[in-house]
Amino acid sequence: MANVITIKKGLDINLKGKAPEVMLNGGKSATYAIVPDYFDGITPKVVVRPGDKVKAGSALMIDKNRPEIKFVSPVSGEVIAVNRGEKRKVLSIVVKPDAQIEYEDFGKKNVSSLSAEEVKSALLDAGMWPFIKQRPYDIVASPADTPRDIFVTAFDSAPLAPNFDFLVKGQEADLQAGLDALAKLTNGKVYMGVKKGSSVKVNGMEMVEFEGPHPAGNVGVQINHIKPVNKGETVWTVHATDVILMGRVFNKGVADFTRLVAITGSETTEQGYVKTLAGCTIESLLGGKVKAGEHLRLISGNVLTGRKVSMEDYLGAYDCQVTVIPEGDDVNEFLGWGLPGFGKYSVSHSYPMWLTGRSKEYTLDARIKGGKRAMIMSNEYDKVFPMDIMPEYLLKAIIAFDIDKMENLGIYEVAPEDFALCEFVDTSKIELQDIVRNGLNLLYKEMN
Repeated sequence: MANVITIKKGLDINLKGKAPEVMLNGGKSATYAIVPDYFDGITPKVVVRPGDKVKAGSALMIDKNRPEIKFVSPVSGEVIAVNRGEKRKVLSIVVKPDAQIEYEDFGKKNVSSLSAEEVKSALLDAGMWPFIKQRPYDIVASPADTPRDIFVTAFDSAPLAPNFDFLVKGQEADLQAGLDALAKLTNGKVYMGVKKGSSVKVNGMEMVEFEGPHPAGNVGVQINHIKPVNKGETVWTVHATDVILMGRVFNKGVADFTRLVAITGSETTEQGYVKTLAGCTIESLLGGKVKAGEHLRLISGNVLTGRKVSMEDYLGAYDCQVTVIPEGDDVNEFLGWGLPGFGKYSVSHSYPMWLTGRSKEYTLDARIKGGKRAMIMSNEYDKVFPMDIMPEYLLKAIIAFDIDKMENLGIYEVAPEDFALCEFVDTSKIELQDIVRNGLNLLYKEMN
């Protein structure tokens, strides 16, 4: 029987636009792309040119500092563009797909008969390695390391998050194969965090059930409550949806990037799931499913940690959800701050709606509703931050780039997503996730 850990601190934001467990039309994209900015801790080096023909699983770019890490095409077709920005920064590598996908053949493999090096080689060759991230630094893991443990999160507690039990249905064999492969890469354990009552069952892993509000589904919170990361230790993290992709490499012998993506948000006309491939356009997912109007915020991911995108942009590499909410730039409230605020959402008791509880579904827009100011030491972060870390003090140490204090306060355990709720409730309107990301990047450069 799995252990059960109850998370008490946190906040569930009940938004309109949840995805029911139904399949929607869509997912056929005119182009697919690899976007280097979706992967932290890499320096991209493009290995194809416009006009090259590629198969699904063919390398499009590599990490310049670790060339064994490949980023592969999700489809077969023709490379039609390598888009660059300032200082020739690689923005995206775009592939126009064939009518019928042709796959690179990596050969079916029985995981149980493979050594750790053979498993590692198979994942690197098929372009699956970028889905493995490491703590500290929350970057793409180094193949040269052997992690203390590997943590897999098999549910998402963010607002409007997809139901993992629905995502995995019919793919249990691939999930098991992927987990068996990961188990070969560590001398420790593979921990799998699931939502209490989940129907997902696997063999040979340490199953841990979590209950409580968001961010119970964050892998950082799960690590902190199961076995925290100390200085000098390295652990790897993977989302279970990406473990399924790894399992297909061994069971099918191909790099099959097929996934279900949840269409969510109050400004969508249809909610549900679309079957697609990683790297598809947002247009292929949301076309015909969004309310008319220009004042919309399209998000690849969830409202707390996702990226603002347009219809022409591409689905985030790790995302299984797109969200559409009002932008709010067309809203003008006369004395909005001075009115009773009936029907408005508030974390504190600023508006009377707290008397009705939080069972009501809200339509929230993307407005910040305030200006930036100094960080207020009001204990508001602690109320939604369930890790054994003092968030205000850590954030101030990061801003000052005091390495000793950062280490003592737990910088090696965290990722930007762990501070998303703190950012949401922050009365100072500070972009806390950017502070943490920049701090981790600077610390990685300093320590390596």
